[in-house]
Amino acid sequence: MGKRKYVFDSESFNVDGAEGGKGRKFLLTALKLFLASVALTVIYYVIFALLFSTDKERALQNENRMLERMYPELSRKAELLDDAVELLKVRDRRIYEEIFETEAPELDRILNANPLPLTDSIADEDIVKLTEAKADVLMNSAHIVEANMRRIFELCSEEDFSLPPMHLPLKEFSIPMTGASVGKKMNPFYKVIGEHDGIDFMASPGDEVVATADGTVTEVSKSRKGPGNVVAIDHGNGYVTRYAHLQDIQVSRYRQVKKGEVIGYVGMSGSSFAPHLHYEVWKDTLLCDPVNYFFGSVSPEEYANMYIVSVVTGQSLD
Repeated sequence: MGKRKYVFDSESFNVDGAEGGKGRKFLLTALKLFLASVALTVIYYVIFALLFSTDKERALQNENRMLERMYPELSRKAELLDDAVELLKVRDRRIYEEIFETEAPELDRILNANPLPLTDSIADEDIVKLTEAKADVLMNSAHIVEANMRRIFELCSEEDFSLPPMHLPLKEFSIPMTGASVGKKMNPFYKVIGEHDGIDFMASPGDEVVATADGTVTEVSKSRKGPGNVVAIDHGNGYVTRYAHLQDIQVSRYRQVKKGEVIGYVGMSGSSFAPHLHYEVWKDTLLCDPVNYFFGSVSPEEYANMYIVSVVTGQSLD
Protein backbone atom coordinates (compact mmCIF):
# COMPACT_ATOMS: atom_id res chain seq x y z
CA MET A 1 0.00 0.00 0.00
CA GLY A 2 1.16 3.45 -0.78
CA LYS A 3 1.59 6.00 2.00
CA ARG A 4 -1.02 8.78 2.18
CA LYS A 5 0.25 12.27 2.58
CA TYR A 6 -1.64 14.70 4.83
CA VAL A 7 -1.07 18.33 4.06
CA PHE A 8 -1.60 20.71 7.03
CA ASP A 9 -3.36 23.83 5.75
CA SER A 10 -2.06 26.39 8.22
CA GLU A 11 -3.68 29.29 6.38
CA SER A 12 -7.15 27.80 6.74
CA PHE A 13 -6.62 27.18 10.45
CA ASN A 14 -5.54 30.72 11.10
CA VAL A 15 -8.58 32.11 9.28
CA ASP A 16 -10.99 29.96 11.29
CA GLY A 17 -9.30 30.87 14.58
CA ALA A 18 -9.37 34.55 13.74
CA GLU A 19 -13.07 34.39 12.99
CA GLY A 20 -13.74 32.73 16.37
CA GLY A 21 -11.76 35.41 18.19
CA LYS A 22 -13.61 38.18 16.43
CA GLY A 23 -16.95 36.61 17.48
CA ARG A 24 -15.93 36.52 21.12
CA LYS A 25 -14.73 40.13 20.96
CA PHE A 26 -18.02 41.18 19.40
CA LEU A 27 -20.03 39.48 22.14
CA LEU A 28 -17.87 41.04 24.84
CA THR A 29 -18.24 44.48 23.28
CA ALA A 30 -22.01 44.07 22.99
CA LEU A 31 -22.25 42.96 26.65
CA LYS A 32 -20.19 45.95 27.77
CA LEU A 33 -22.35 48.31 25.75
CA PHE A 34 -25.53 46.74 27.25
CA LEU A 35 -24.24 47.05 30.82
CA ALA A 36 -23.10 50.63 30.17
CA SER A 37 -26.56 51.47 28.78
CA VAL A 38 -28.26 49.98 31.84
CA ALA A 39 -25.93 51.87 34.18
CA LEU A 40 -26.53 55.14 32.30
CA THR A 41 -30.28 54.53 32.38
CA VAL A 42 -30.17 54.01 36.15
CA ILE A 43 -28.04 57.14 36.63
CA TYR A 44 -30.34 59.22 34.40
CA TYR A 45 -33.41 57.94 36.28
CA VAL A 46 -31.88 58.78 39.68
CA ILE A 47 -30.89 62.27 38.49
CA PHE A 48 -34.34 62.80 36.97
CA ALA A 49 -36.07 61.55 40.13
CA LEU A 50 -33.98 63.87 42.31
CA LEU A 51 -34.38 66.94 40.12
CA PHE A 52 -37.86 66.48 38.71
CA SER A 53 -41.14 65.30 40.25
CA THR A 54 -44.30 63.98 38.62
CA ASP A 55 -47.67 65.55 39.34
CA LYS A 56 -48.55 62.69 41.65
CA GLU A 57 -45.26 63.01 43.56
CA ARG A 58 -45.74 66.75 43.94
CA ALA A 59 -49.27 66.18 45.21
CA LEU A 60 -48.02 63.63 47.73
CA GLN A 61 -45.22 65.96 48.85
CA ASN A 62 -47.70 68.80 49.35
CA GLU A 63 -49.98 66.46 51.29
CA ASN A 64 -47.10 65.33 53.51
CA ARG A 65 -46.14 68.94 54.26
CA MET A 66 -49.75 69.78 55.08
CA LEU A 67 -50.01 66.76 57.40
CA GLU A 68 -46.79 67.77 59.14
CA ARG A 69 -48.27 71.20 59.82
CA MET A 70 -51.57 69.73 60.96
CA TYR A 71 -50.10 67.00 63.19
CA PRO A 72 -49.50 69.17 66.31
CA GLU A 73 -53.04 70.54 66.16
CA LEU A 74 -54.52 67.08 65.56
CA SER A 75 -52.55 65.72 68.50
CA ARG A 76 -53.85 68.51 70.72
CA LYS A 77 -57.44 67.82 69.62
CA ALA A 78 -56.99 64.10 70.22
CA GLU A 79 -55.79 64.80 73.77
CA LEU A 80 -58.75 67.14 74.27
CA LEU A 81 -61.16 64.43 73.10
CA ASP A 82 -59.53 61.89 75.42
CA ASP A 83 -60.00 64.31 78.32
CA ALA A 84 -63.60 64.90 77.25
CA VAL A 85 -64.30 61.16 77.18
CA GLU A 86 -62.91 60.80 80.69
CA LEU A 87 -65.02 63.72 81.85
CA LEU A 88 -68.07 62.13 80.23
CA LYS A 89 -67.45 58.99 82.27
CA VAL A 90 -67.34 61.11 85.42
CA ARG A 91 -70.53 62.89 84.37
CA ASP A 92 -72.20 59.55 83.67
CA ARG A 93 -71.47 58.40 87.21
CA ARG A 94 -72.76 61.70 88.58
CA ILE A 95 -75.96 61.36 86.56
CA TYR A 96 -76.70 57.98 88.13
CA GLU A 97 -75.85 59.29 91.59
CA GLU A 98 -77.77 62.57 91.36
CA ILE A 99 -80.83 61.51 89.38
CA PHE A 100 -81.25 57.79 89.99
CA GLU A 101 -79.53 57.76 93.40
CA THR A 102 -77.56 54.62 92.56
CA GLU A 103 -74.18 53.61 91.20
CA ALA A 104 -73.49 53.45 87.48
CA PRO A 105 -72.92 49.92 86.08
CA GLU A 106 -69.30 49.08 85.44
CA LEU A 107 -69.63 48.26 81.74
CA ASP A 108 -65.87 48.57 81.19
CA ARG A 109 -65.49 45.05 82.51
CA ILE A 110 -67.42 43.78 79.50
CA LEU A 111 -65.15 45.59 77.07
CA ASN A 112 -62.03 44.40 78.86
CA ALA A 113 -63.07 40.74 79.04
CA ASN A 114 -60.45 38.39 77.60
CA PRO A 115 -61.26 37.83 73.92
CA LEU A 116 -60.50 34.63 72.07
CA PRO A 117 -56.96 34.59 70.62
CA LEU A 118 -56.76 35.17 66.87
CA THR A 119 -55.50 31.71 65.94
CA ASP A 120 -56.89 28.55 64.38
CA SER A 121 -55.20 26.24 66.91
CA ILE A 122 -57.35 26.86 69.98
CA ALA A 123 -58.20 23.84 72.03
CA ASP A 124 -61.91 23.21 72.58
CA GLU A 125 -61.49 23.28 76.34
CA ASP A 126 -59.83 26.73 76.13
CA ILE A 127 -62.72 28.07 74.06
CA VAL A 128 -65.16 26.76 76.66
CA LYS A 129 -63.22 28.35 79.54
CA LEU A 130 -62.95 31.73 77.83
CA THR A 131 -66.63 31.69 76.87
CA GLU A 132 -67.65 30.83 80.45
CA ALA A 133 -65.48 33.67 81.82
CA LYS A 134 -67.02 36.18 79.43
CA ALA A 135 -70.52 34.89 80.19
CA ASP A 136 -69.88 35.38 83.92
CA VAL A 137 -68.84 39.01 83.31
CA LEU A 138 -71.97 39.61 81.24
CA MET A 139 -74.21 38.01 83.84
CA ASN A 140 -72.70 40.10 86.65
CA SER A 141 -73.20 43.27 84.61
CA ALA A 142 -76.78 42.22 83.82
CA HIS A 143 -77.47 41.78 87.55
CA ILE A 144 -76.15 45.30 88.22
CA VAL A 145 -78.36 46.78 85.50
CA GLU A 146 -81.35 44.81 86.79
CA ALA A 147 -80.76 46.05 90.34
CA ASN A 148 -80.48 49.64 89.11
CA MET A 149 -83.70 49.33 87.10
CA ARG A 150 -85.49 47.81 90.10
CA ARG A 151 -84.34 50.75 92.24
CA ILE A 152 -85.55 53.22 89.60
CA PHE A 153 -88.98 51.58 89.43
CA GLU A 154 -89.20 51.65 93.22
CA LEU A 155 -88.49 55.37 93.22
CA CYS A 156 -91.00 55.98 90.44
CA SER A 157 -93.73 54.08 92.31
CA GLU A 158 -93.49 56.26 95.41
CA GLU A 159 -96.46 58.59 95.93
CA ASP A 160 -94.46 61.80 96.14
CA PHE A 161 -92.19 60.93 93.19
CA SER A 162 -91.94 63.33 90.27
CA LEU A 163 -89.63 63.16 87.29
CA PRO A 164 -86.48 65.34 87.39
CA PRO A 165 -86.34 68.28 84.96
CA MET A 166 -84.86 66.43 81.98
CA HIS A 167 -86.48 68.30 79.08
CA LEU A 168 -84.69 71.01 77.07
CA PRO A 169 -85.85 74.52 78.09
CA LEU A 170 -86.16 75.73 74.48
CA LYS A 171 -88.74 74.59 71.97
CA GLU A 172 -86.32 75.02 69.07
CA PHE A 173 -82.81 73.80 69.89
CA SER A 174 -79.59 72.89 68.06
CA ILE A 175 -76.12 72.05 69.38
CA PRO A 176 -74.49 75.37 68.23
CA MET A 177 -76.89 77.19 70.59
CA THR A 178 -75.06 75.66 73.59
CA GLY A 179 -73.02 78.14 75.62
CA ALA A 180 -70.98 78.09 78.83
CA SER A 181 -72.18 75.85 81.62
CA VAL A 182 -71.52 75.71 85.37
CA GLY A 183 -68.00 76.55 86.54
CA LYS A 184 -65.42 79.30 86.41
CA LYS A 185 -66.10 81.42 83.32
CA MET A 186 -65.03 84.82 82.03
CA ASN A 187 -67.52 87.59 82.80
CA PRO A 188 -68.25 89.43 79.51
CA PHE A 189 -68.56 92.84 81.18
CA TYR A 190 -65.75 92.87 83.74
CA LYS A 191 -63.39 90.45 81.95
CA VAL A 192 -62.62 88.55 85.16
CA ILE A 193 -63.10 84.88 86.01
CA GLY A 194 -66.12 84.16 88.18
CA GLU A 195 -68.55 81.39 89.06
CA HIS A 196 -71.29 80.72 86.52
CA ASP A 197 -74.39 79.18 88.10
CA GLY A 198 -76.11 77.73 85.05
CA ILE A 199 -75.91 77.11 81.33
CA ASP A 200 -76.39 79.69 78.58
CA PHE A 201 -78.41 78.97 75.46
CA MET A 202 -77.79 81.41 72.62
CA ALA A 203 -81.16 82.10 71.00
CA SER A 204 -83.06 84.80 69.16
CA PRO A 205 -85.24 87.29 71.02
CA GLY A 206 -88.77 85.97 71.27
CA ASP A 207 -87.89 82.26 71.06
CA GLU A 208 -90.21 80.18 73.24
CA VAL A 209 -88.93 79.04 76.65
CA VAL A 210 -90.67 75.95 78.09
CA ALA A 211 -90.85 74.21 81.46
CA THR A 212 -88.44 71.28 81.66
CA ALA A 213 -90.80 69.20 83.86
CA ASP A 214 -94.17 69.39 85.58
CA GLY A 215 -94.21 71.67 88.59
CA THR A 216 -95.41 74.79 90.37
CA VAL A 217 -94.21 78.31 89.60
CA THR A 218 -92.64 79.64 92.82
CA GLU A 219 -90.98 82.83 91.58
CA VAL A 220 -91.83 85.47 88.99
CA SER A 221 -89.60 88.54 89.20
CA LYS A 222 -88.78 91.39 86.87
CA SER A 223 -85.66 93.53 87.07
CA ARG A 224 -83.35 95.62 84.92
CA LYS A 225 -80.30 94.31 86.78
CA GLY A 226 -78.64 90.97 87.42
CA PRO A 227 -80.62 88.02 86.03
CA GLY A 228 -83.37 90.32 84.75
CA ASN A 229 -86.82 88.75 84.33
CA VAL A 230 -86.83 85.37 86.08
CA VAL A 231 -89.19 82.41 86.46
CA ALA A 232 -88.53 79.63 88.99
CA ILE A 233 -90.40 76.30 89.07
CA ASP A 234 -90.52 73.73 91.89
CA HIS A 235 -90.69 70.20 90.41
CA GLY A 236 -90.81 68.27 93.67
CA ASN A 237 -88.20 65.88 95.11
CA GLY A 238 -86.05 68.93 95.87
CA TYR A 239 -85.67 69.98 92.21
CA VAL A 240 -86.02 73.66 91.26
CA THR A 241 -85.28 75.23 87.87
CA ARG A 242 -84.72 78.92 87.10
CA TYR A 243 -85.06 80.71 83.74
CA ALA A 244 -83.37 84.12 83.56
CA HIS A 245 -83.00 87.12 81.20
CA LEU A 246 -86.51 86.56 79.79
CA GLN A 247 -88.09 89.11 77.50
CA ASP A 248 -91.69 88.37 78.48
CA ILE A 249 -93.20 86.07 81.11
CA GLN A 250 -96.32 84.02 80.36
CA VAL A 251 -97.01 82.49 83.80
CA SER A 252 -97.89 83.75 87.24
CA ARG A 253 -96.77 82.67 90.69
CA TYR A 254 -98.31 79.45 92.13
CA ARG A 255 -99.49 78.34 88.72
CA GLN A 256 -99.25 74.62 87.86
CA VAL A 257 -97.32 74.03 84.63
CA LYS A 258 -96.72 70.95 82.49
CA LYS A 259 -93.51 69.80 80.85
CA GLY A 260 -93.09 71.61 77.52
CA GLU A 261 -95.51 74.41 78.39
CA VAL A 262 -94.40 77.89 77.31
CA ILE A 263 -93.51 80.02 80.34
CA GLY A 264 -91.82 82.97 78.62
CA TYR A 265 -89.66 84.18 75.75
CA VAL A 266 -85.92 84.64 75.24
CA GLY A 267 -84.62 88.15 75.80
CA MET A 268 -81.68 90.07 77.24
CA SER A 269 -83.18 91.68 80.33
CA GLY A 270 -80.88 92.49 83.23
CA SER A 271 -77.12 92.16 82.81
CA SER A 272 -77.05 90.27 79.55
CA PHE A 273 -74.28 90.50 76.96
CA ALA A 274 -76.51 89.14 74.15
CA PRO A 275 -79.97 87.60 73.76
CA HIS A 276 -79.91 84.22 75.48
CA LEU A 277 -81.55 82.00 78.07
CA HIS A 278 -79.73 81.41 81.35
CA TYR A 279 -80.99 78.12 82.81
CA GLU A 280 -80.25 76.68 86.27
CA VAL A 281 -81.03 73.38 88.04
CA TRP A 282 -81.02 73.08 91.84
CA LYS A 283 -81.41 69.93 93.96
CA ASP A 284 -82.07 70.37 97.67
CA THR A 285 -80.60 73.92 97.49
CA LEU A 286 -77.42 72.59 95.82
CA LEU A 287 -76.44 73.83 92.37
CA CYS A 288 -76.32 71.13 89.66
CA ASP A 289 -74.87 71.20 86.18
CA PRO A 290 -77.89 71.36 83.83
CA VAL A 291 -76.02 69.44 81.12
CA ASN A 292 -76.35 66.31 83.25
CA TYR A 293 -80.14 66.47 82.83
CA PHE A 294 -80.36 66.65 79.04
CA PHE A 295 -79.14 63.16 78.11
CA GLY A 296 -82.74 61.93 77.89
CA SER A 297 -83.73 64.65 75.39
CA VAL A 298 -80.96 64.31 72.81
CA SER A 299 -79.05 61.51 71.09
CA PRO A 300 -75.77 60.23 72.60
CA GLU A 301 -73.78 62.00 69.85
CA GLU A 302 -75.64 65.27 70.43
CA TYR A 303 -75.19 64.96 74.18
CA ALA A 304 -71.43 64.41 73.81
CA ASN A 305 -71.08 67.43 71.51
CA MET A 306 -73.27 69.52 73.80
CA TYR A 307 -71.15 68.62 76.81
CA ILE A 308 -67.86 69.40 75.04
CA VAL A 309 -69.13 72.80 73.86
CA SER A 310 -70.37 73.70 77.36
CA VAL A 311 -66.98 72.81 78.88
CA VAL A 312 -64.66 74.51 76.36
CA THR A 313 -66.73 77.72 76.16
CA GLY A 314 -64.77 80.01 78.46
CA GLN A 315 -67.02 83.08 78.57
CA SER A 316 -70.56 83.37 79.85
CA LEU A 317 -73.18 85.74 78.43
CA ASP A 318 -74.18 87.27 81.80
